[in-house]
Formats: sequence, structure tokens, C-alpha cells
Amino acid sequence: MARTGRPREFDKERTLERALELFWSRGYGATSIQDLVDALAVERGSLYGAFGDKRRFYLEAVRLYWEVYERHLTAALDTRPLLPALREILTHPARLDELISDLGVPQGCLIGNTTAELVPQDSEATQIVTRSYHRFTDIVAAALRRAQADGEVTDTCSPEAQAQLLLYIVQGLSLVSRAGLDRAAALAAIDTALDGLRA
Repeated sequence: MARTGRPREFDKERTLERALELFWSRGYGATSIQDLVDALAVERGSLYGAFGDKRRFYLEAVRLYWEVYERHLTAALDTRPLLPALREILTHPARLDELISDLGVPQGCLIGNTTAELVPQDSEATQIVTRSYHRFTDIVAAALRRAQADGEVTDTCSPEAQAQLLLYIVQGLSLVSRAGLDRAAALAAIDTALDGLRA
């Protein structure tokens, strides 16, 4: 007897979340449409209909990644004192024993990975990562400005410059972590940078 009732609807949001994990683990170039079809257990036509081609699908996943990261970043920095929260953010790529993907490799930061893989050849990817980096420095600078006013962070240089330094640290660590790094040395470097911020 044929099944009756409404067919199961395509869950675009859930599919995008699962695709994000796959892209994040493997990278853009190493993930094929067939990989996505197999991993997501959806029809190829459904993917094309919902997201367009692989590039469009990937960029949507990158946008979702940043939206989630920005929410977490904002919440984490809305605390006092600030420096312990900053340390948690900066040490994230260095805690490799806690940050291993299903494939057994560090995933790094998807924004940083996109920068390395698609920028500057892809103008839309460039716009996404540039905006993400600007948002990071804006959010961190605002938190540093509050910490300067509280006397926790040195005011010998601007919060914007301090935030830019932290962006370079977190992205550098994220990239290096994909090739393996000395965890103790990385943590020591982070603590040195934070000591430089301390009032």
C-alpha cells in the first residue's frame, strides 16, 4: 500500500548546520557535492534547489559559522573581569586535545580557513571574512574600552590597536594549530600577550 500524508519537508536550517561541520572538517576544495549528498542523506536536487551550487552552499555555511561565533564572542566578553574571558577565547585553538573533529584533525577557525583557501580570488568570500574580522575587532575593542575604564587593562594604547593584536594572535594560532603546535608554548605566548594588556 502506498504511503499517504504529507512528504517530509526539507529542513534547510538543519541541513546547513550539518554541512557546516563537513566543510569545517574537510575544507571547501576537498568537499564534493557527492560528499555532501552522502553525509547529509539528501537528494542532490534538493541541495541545488535550496542552496544553489557548492560555492553558494559553502558561503552560506561560513555566514552561519560567523553568526554563531559572534553571539558566543559577545556573550563571553560581556563579563568582568575581562582578561580571563579573553584568555579563554585566545586559547581555544591551542587546546587541541579538546578540539578534535570527527576526522581526527584540528578544525581551526572557518573564517581563517576560508581566508587561506578562497581569498582574494573569491570577492564574496573576501567580503564575508573582511566583515567578520572587522566585527571581531569592534566587539573586542568595545570590551577592552570598558576594561580600560575599570582599570583592568592598560590605556597606554588604543582599544582598537589592542583588539587588532588579539585578532592576529587568534587567527595565527588557529592556522598554526592545523599543522600541530606545542601546546605549552602556545599558551605561554598567549599569557605573554595578555600580560601586556594588564594595567
